[in-house]
Amino acid sequence: MIQFFPNGQTFVLFKIGSLTFDIRWYAVLIMIGALLAYSISKKELKECHYVSMDFFDSLFIYTLWVGVLGARLWYCIFHNFSYYFSNPVEIIRIWDGGLAIQGGVVAGILFAYWYIKRNHYPFGRLVDMLLPNVMLAQAIGRWGNFVNKECHGGEVAESYFDGILSFLKEGMLINGHYYEPLFFYESVLCLLGWILIRYVLKKHQNKRGDLAYAYLMWYGLIRFFIEGRRTDSLYLGNLKMAQVTSVVFLGIGLLGYLGFFNRYLKKEKPTLMFDFDGTLVDTSLAIQEGYKALFEKYSDVSLFTDEVKQQVLGPALKDIFPIYFPGLDYDMLYEEYHKRQFEVAPVANRLIGNSLEVLKQLHDEGYHIGVISTRTSDGITDVSKPFGLDTYFDDICGLNDVKNVKPDPEGIINMIEKNGWNRECVMIGDSMMDIECGKNYGAYTVAYLGNPKREAELRAAANRSVKDLKDLLPILEEDINFTWNEK
Repeated sequence: MIQFFPNGQTFVLFKIGSLTFDIRWYAVLIMIGALLAYSISKKELKECHYVSMDFFDSLFIYTLWVGVLGARLWYCIFHNFSYYFSNPVEIIRIWDGGLAIQGGVVAGILFAYWYIKRNHYPFGRLVDMLLPNVMLAQAIGRWGNFVNKECHGGEVAESYFDGILSFLKEGMLINGHYYEPLFFYESVLCLLGWILIRYVLKKHQNKRGDLAYAYLMWYGLIRFFIEGRRTDSLYLGNLKMAQVTSVVFLGIGLLGYLGFFNRYLKKEKPTLMFDFDGTLVDTSLAIQEGYKALFEKYSDVSLFTDEVKQQVLGPALKDIFPIYFPGLDYDMLYEEYHKRQFEVAPVANRLIGNSLEVLKQLHDEGYHIGVISTRTSDGITDVSKPFGLDTYFDDICGLNDVKNVKPDPEGIINMIEKNGWNRECVMIGDSMMDIECGKNYGAYTVAYLGNPKREAELRAAANRSVKDLKDLLPILEEDINFTWNEK
């Protein structure tokens, strides 16, 4: 037998023979709040692109259960520790009531930190996106206290509910007395805090962690004053535990927002992904000489115009060969092309500006450096070795290492997952294909403006642009979110 709404506190009641199971409104409201926060967070995370939705689903489920466990243990410890210590089986009887949201928040944050770092995501970036939405869940979950007739203040006169609070009057009549609806005030203030942080402060965020710290400040402040009026609080000695925790939240939030922790917390360095040709080494002349040899042997060299010379810079050989040499064998064309490139490389190839010095400095500072190119990995090695660039590459991904070449982000994803690097990434390249590849991953994009003909297009498409790779260094020192939608 299934019975809906059997009483004011129960949503649905199951009866199977002599066994009875029920789902309380309190649980339903908590789950509604959690799922709403989940949906909003997931939409925002999808805009980052680089966050796996499978990872986020797991993070949500695990953190929710850890949060419930933390809320339960918090309640048992500070409600009647000696009783639950003597009767540990009572701890699991969560259906009898007893959850403390602050314990859930503490446990959830600690677990999320471990799980996020374990999967090589930037904790500061993700907690900024996720934690403020917890306040929306709290605003909804507080109405579970209404149906349970708890989280209230002292007695008030019946006239207290005249006007806009009249819809609360019946629910706040407990054992013949009316009580101050503190749950309602906290719910409204949580909703207001969520709106202010998500839709106002977010537009003016100037450093990582601001939104998470703002959550701690806002929730700590409102909970401190709400708790001061509650008559059903948990205690630590003579102190209300929720007020003690609120002071801690408020202090951490204020110090963090003012930047106090920045001097002690190690900054998470983004992974760096460099394009090769045209970004680190100018191989344009050698590439064009390789194609020229093919036009001379298999086509008409007069067709190798200045426009075509620009078109062949960047795209993979497998994409260009069918356009200008349809029907001809790829391996044959590649052998001829590579032979000519190899002949002219010593005099044709040259380093881009300060690329060697910049790579060395970044390597020495502990950045993970990957190279992603439409050239083969052996080709990258052959060209980079004479200049000593390969010394500073932590990994390379060439044409032969992926099924889908740029602008598909497969190469970036493979290198980061294989090496366990920070998933937050900066893509540096000199072509629209590089910028699109970075965006498709969700990386912060920096365009190297080495070709005046591409400059306007690259400036408009990339997050930032530089004319000297040395200008990349101060950008990496900025306290920003290194994702393509940072703008």
